[in-house]
Amino acid sequence: MNSKILIGVDLGGTNMRVGRVEGGVVKDYATRATPSKAAADVVLDDLCSAILEVLTSDTAAIGIGVPSVVDVERGIVYTVENIPSWQEVHLKEILEKRFGVPVYVNNDANCFAVGEFHFGQGRGFRHLVGITLGTGLGAGVILNGHLYSGANCGAGEIGSSPYRDHTFEYYASGQVFQRDHGMSGALIFAGALKGDAEALKILSDFGEDFGQVIMATLYAYDPEIIVLGGSVAKAFPFFEKSMRKVLSDFAYQRALQRLIVRVSEEPQISILGAAALGLDALA
Repeated sequence: MNSKILIGVDLGGTNMRVGRVEGGVVKDYATRATPSKAAADVVLDDLCSAILEVLTSDTAAIGIGVPSVVDVERGIVYTVENIPSWQEVHLKEILEKRFGVPVYVNNDANCFAVGEFHFGQGRGFRHLVGITLGTGLGAGVILNGHLYSGANCGAGEIGSSPYRDHTFEYYASGQVFQRDHGMSGALIFAGALKGDAEALKILSDFGEDFGQVIMATLYAYDPEIIVLGGSVAKAFPFFEKSMRKVLSDFAYQRALQRLIVRVSEEPQISILGAAALGLDALA
């Protein structure tokens, strides 16, 4: 199945990135700035132009990852982040008519998870949770070898779960660094690499909150492996110890001993993950 030619689209509010995936490798690639303030049709036309740059006659499917709420069955995207004109776009229907191949649409966190399952750290496992750690906190869930989006594309939205006086995302994502410490996550990470005591303490404290995220994930989904992606994941070595200390309170220590936590190593995972939506659907 991995031999099929697939198109993966990472549609963001700043850039749209499109790649042709063959055998788990991005063979051709197109990128352009997203005209995020333009009318819906203008954004759509630019997207189609980018797809045409890499599309071939033997393309089996197109997969698209979008930072929004998605009606997965009908391929409708709602209120796309940083693209105000995309309040309700019937993306699957439009693109299938234009290109004549199956189109699959999902949110970007789900694409990350299915991409890691097929092409990254999750190969060889059946039950996986992919957690994206950046300005926000997202997650995608693979159950018994298939992406599980839930009835309303809400499976994995653990960042929105109540925690302390707010949500997990408020305390356990990159936004906490600038908000509470007046520094970007990149600057704190750079300090930690140099052994700066303040930076190391900030990341250790972060690990305590992130440990609670992992614990909730384990209770909800019982995965074999958790894969971390996003900018904050690079700092994992500096918050892993405090995270694992929190997990010492997890009720099922035998399961915890078997759990694998890895950081994504695939730089093209957003494109590969979108393309993998086709693999998951066609399997």
